[in-house]
Amino acid sequence: MRILHTMLRVGDLDRSIAFYTDVMGMKVLRRNDNEEYQYTLAFVGYQDESDGAVLELTYNWGTSEYDLGTAYGHIALEVENAAEACERIRNAGGNVTREAGPVKGGKTVIAFVEDPDGYKIELIEKKPLGPIEL
Repeated sequence: MRILHTMLRVGDLDRSIAFYTDVMGMKVLRRNDNEEYQYTLAFVGYQDESDGAVLELTYNWGTSEYDLGTAYGHIALEVENAAEACERIRNAGGNVTREAGPVKGGKTVIAFVEDPDGYKIELIEKKPLGPIEL
């Protein structure tokens, strides 16, 4: 078994695609409209779906916002350098909500950004060797 994708409901598909491609550097892998049930799916990611997990952006026609709830945490992405990633994201119009720095009580360098719908994205700085330390 493997993780295929994570689905996020979005209020403006074009805005979300622009964020994940222009700001976060992903590619649109596929997109399709369902006329009968009035929704559009767009799959975005860093590599082909056969090679790794991707995000499914679901736009239900006519719905512009969602209550994110209190159970959702975040999506985590590995980056080479968290501070440089924050700067690049900020310069591309992204919202950095926690600057790069060590996780509380640990050594792993993390940062947080937020997508246009308010979903949190954790940036975890890649370590040379070994598992992530918390």
